[in-house]
Amino acid sequence: MTSTEPLIAALRPRYQAELADGTDRFFHPRRTDCPWCGATRLRVRLRTTDLLQHKPGRFVLEQCQECEHVFQNPRLNDTGLAFYYRDFYDGLGEQRLAGLFGTRTSVYRGRARSVLPFIAEPGRWLDVGTGHGHFCATARELFNGTEFDGLDLSEGVEVAEREGRLAHGYRGSFPELAAGLAGRYDVLSMFHYLEHSTDPARELAAARQALRPGGLLLIEVPDPRSRYARLLGRWWLPWLQPQHLHLAPLANLRARLGELGFTVVLEQHREPHDPIDLLAAGWLALDALAPRENAPWLTGNPPGRARRLLRTAVFLAGAPALLGAAVLDRLLARGAGRFGFANAYRLLARKEQ
Repeated sequence: MTSTEPLIAALRPRYQAELADGTDRFFHPRRTDCPWCGATRLRVRLRTTDLLQHKPGRFVLEQCQECEHVFQNPRLNDTGLAFYYRDFYDGLGEQRLAGLFGTRTSVYRGRARSVLPFIAEPGRWLDVGTGHGHFCATARELFNGTEFDGLDLSEGVEVAEREGRLAHGYRGSFPELAAGLAGRYDVLSMFHYLEHSTDPARELAAARQALRPGGLLLIEVPDPRSRYARLLGRWWLPWLQPQHLHLAPLANLRARLGELGFTVVLEQHREPHDPIDLLAAGWLALDALAPRENAPWLTGNPPGRARRLLRTAVFLAGAPALLGAAVLDRLLARGAGRFGFANAYRLLARKEQ
């Protein structure tokens, strides 16, 4: 028995009760227009399931044929978001993901360095969607005179404040808290945050409110126009269903920032690219083939010894392919931005007067 088995057993009755009536109640009605531009010419881009937690449900991403915005449709409602987020970043998943985020210091340094040509020493920096505040802890090494605050919906932001990674941790909805933070920050960052939000336009307006005149907004998001997205289909990790609700092409985000009074001063593709696409796709495919791990939302008996051994055998058999994929990811990374394979883009925009 693993150390998580007692927790899984304790959580199972609640999950099974929530799923007794199916998953339809977790969704808003399907919308017939694009949430970004209002156009009505939509097409299905992707149909998939939860490939990471394997919680029940089917998810559809549609694309606007006018502006190319990609969005989940029908979209999860608040009940659905709470159900699918639970035990991913917290609970059962907290230790695993906290360890992962805590080891990405080189990525965090690269993000922080992108503002150096435009501001030498910010007075105050707010990281929205900060999680456990690991970016702020790393960025402080470059900007030791900067006060780093963080905002998040999860309790991780409170942990980050207690452990000293944040000067102040704000827990709640950014658009609802922005009025109390108005004009306070020199830099505001959103790293892989906007794609999780139910209304990206409100988040961008909140960012403008929290920044002082001349302040910088640093955004990094998955690029739905990446060639990997088409090549790998449902196995492309940045689709991340059901969590990613909106994936905006770069041109759309640049235009919206301009409408809000921002001037884009930096655009990056190679730098934010995370060379993991082929490895992640291989792992997701193997995970789909292998017997499921025990989880409180799955029906049937917990996996016995035979199923656990078979799962291990599947991954051992696939290990050479995963190793090859990891090597290929690294070899292709340098040309990812140049040839349209970058899986993310980064924008830095200045708030004008």
